[in-house]
Amino acid sequence: MTLPKNHAAYVIGMALLACSAACAAGSAGGTARPWLDPRLSADQRATLVLKAMTQREKFQLISTQFGDTENGHIMSPGALGSAGYDPAIKRLGLPALQESDAGLGVAKPLRLGATALPSGLATAASFDPALAYDGGAMIGSEAHRRGFNVMLAGGADLVRDPRNGRNFEYAGEDPLLTGLIVGKAIAGIQSQHLVSTIKHYALNDLETARTTLSADIDPGAARESDLLAFEIAIDTGHPGAVMCSYNRVNSVYTCEDDWLLNKVLKHDWHYPGYVMSDWGAVHSAAKAALAGLDQESAGETFDKAVYFDQPLRAAVATGQVPQSRIDDMVRRILRSLFANGVIDHPAQQAPIDFAADKKVAQRTEEAGAVLLRNAAALLPLSSSQSVAVIGGHADKGVLTGGGSSAVQSPEGNAVPGLPPAAWPGPRIYQPSAPLAAIVQRAHGKVSYADGENVAAAAQLAAHADVAVVFVEQWAAESFDSPDLTLPGDQDALVAAVAKANPHTIVVLENNGPVAMPWLHQVGAVLEAWYPGAAGGKAIARLLYGEIDPAGRLPLSWPRIEAQLPRPQIPGAGLASIGLPPQGQPAEHVDYDIEGADVGYRWYQRKGIQPLFPFGYGLSYTRFSYSDFQSRIEHGRVLASFTVTNRGSRKGVDVPQLYATLPGSGKTRRLVGWCRVSLKPGQSAHLQVVADPRLLADFDGTNQRWQRPAGSYLLQLGHSATLFQGQGAVMLPQATWPADAPPTGASQACLASRN
Repeated sequence: MTLPKNHAAYVIGMALLACSAACAAGSAGGTARPWLDPRLSADQRATLVLKAMTQREKFQLISTQFGDTENGHIMSPGALGSAGYDPAIKRLGLPALQESDAGLGVAKPLRLGATALPSGLATAASFDPALAYDGGAMIGSEAHRRGFNVMLAGGADLVRDPRNGRNFEYAGEDPLLTGLIVGKAIAGIQSQHLVSTIKHYALNDLETARTTLSADIDPGAARESDLLAFEIAIDTGHPGAVMCSYNRVNSVYTCEDDWLLNKVLKHDWHYPGYVMSDWGAVHSAAKAALAGLDQESAGETFDKAVYFDQPLRAAVATGQVPQSRIDDMVRRILRSLFANGVIDHPAQQAPIDFAADKKVAQRTEEAGAVLLRNAAALLPLSSSQSVAVIGGHADKGVLTGGGSSAVQSPEGNAVPGLPPAAWPGPRIYQPSAPLAAIVQRAHGKVSYADGENVAAAAQLAAHADVAVVFVEQWAAESFDSPDLTLPGDQDALVAAVAKANPHTIVVLENNGPVAMPWLHQVGAVLEAWYPGAAGGKAIARLLYGEIDPAGRLPLSWPRIEAQLPRPQIPGAGLASIGLPPQGQPAEHVDYDIEGADVGYRWYQRKGIQPLFPFGYGLSYTRFSYSDFQSRIEHGRVLASFTVTNRGSRKGVDVPQLYATLPGSGKTRRLVGWCRVSLKPGQSAHLQVVADPRLLADFDGTNQRWQRPAGSYLLQLGHSATLFQGQGAVMLPQATWPADAPPTGASQACLASRN
């Protein structure tokens, strides 16, 4: 049969089109590797790979190797010199897993360097989830350009004790703030085609004896505090992996805790990703696998055995662990790799724009530094003033926290050689010197003293218009501070300088709250946290008023240790830095003392006035609130109000909405906030949607969330203790199953400007 010419052309064209489509599918996997087709869902692709895998390949994926040469480990060929490594499965087109520490930047390989974000507390102090996302995207991009595809980020443990050595990695004491900030940071990281963890699940709130310590708490109280922070962060950021922690919870190791992993995480929260262990946190094969652990990390180096190899194979062979559980472990890992673009967008070495990334770190520090004191408007500084800069290695750089999250600049460590030489060192300083940034802005004389000679520093201060004293507190993973005292002679240094010059400003570079016996002797105090890669410039810009201090405290600041739920931490300290541990570490820590009332809620419950409350922070201008109204609309609790800048400078404010549930003994909870920038005299009419997850309690008896009926007090706060506007709404009783809790507010703050 002869076809018409145009019909023949059509058929030939369609055939070529079909061939082109088939060839394209073949290049993306085709029939040989259909899971490489990006048009399929992550679940479909994971299922297809799983069907093609051998048992050997499955067991390869559920345990990773240590990716560095520490502890005498011989690094596998192909590893990049970082936290973890799993070789590629080339037959299936699966890349190697290259895992990098951590949440503040690419910590390894240390010799290469990376951009350091300020501490997690600085990001949290910004009360700006969008900024957290930007920071996450920045460090995720650098990790991807170093060749990493898994980032061990997302620290969501609550700050139950200000002396915890790892607080700088976390986001404060409030579950809503922590959940939203950490969740957005995770989302930012994963936008760069990496898997991010969320860690350390759960209640890893102390470092002393962290591998054995049992965090004891009522499960309902845990649901309303630490676990709620994780729940909100997971709901916000959808991390590909959850890292179970070293510690025990109610005497059970978290990596073999069926309640934490299977019941809460995978059943109630419907978590589809995988659970990886912390390095050295696995103690069993069958028990851990059946409890919900999906991947053992670096067991050959840190665990007593590689439990997820021969011991687990034996458990499968005897029927103790079903094959279906192994398949579920593998499927979860694969799903996360597909869902986050790890397969479709392979990580590979590429140039990094460190100058641009440093600006992200700078913006974070500028938004998160907190002005704690400013007597007689000593700040901002005038360029005409002479300045004595003292202490804190301010001539060289700014401090970072230690341990696995310590990030070194590509320019190296600005102050090398300080103790400790071994883990959790080295102590690292970012080469961003505050002294140089101050010199750039000051037209008057600028002089410097390192502060080692207290008398000389005081004399220098006496001959300057103002003195800026930098004090520091180095903290790190694996130890806690025994008290709130600044190390060394820094308190004496500040007191002497303040006596010599009443116009003294103190800049804190620290892990969290410290004792300040000299507070009322100095004119101003700026909490800079660990300031990050551009910390020196950011601090100078804040001191000179080029930008308004906008940070608000993400944790309460106690006056003394006696105000804390547990005044002592048995065994806290680190001898190598001059903090000899006192006594033997405890086997248990009682978190039922405060239960769900962490931080500001504890202080309210006990009628204690902290030195500085949660949410506190000063500005170079002043804000007032008016027209407060509360109402219920479409089932949502809303508060609207007007914020006005009453000062003469542009500034940023963070009005905070708190709710107190009906019933005796209830403490207020942060349920929402706004962050708003206003010019002098400008007003903004704002509306906050109260997050319904904070308007309910967990009923442990019936395993459900319950919102009691009655009057809910809403208060508009400048902090957790200072309010300007309040109202009440009546809500009926409501309940939600544990596996279907109330969903959060999708648009928490709305604004219109006048």
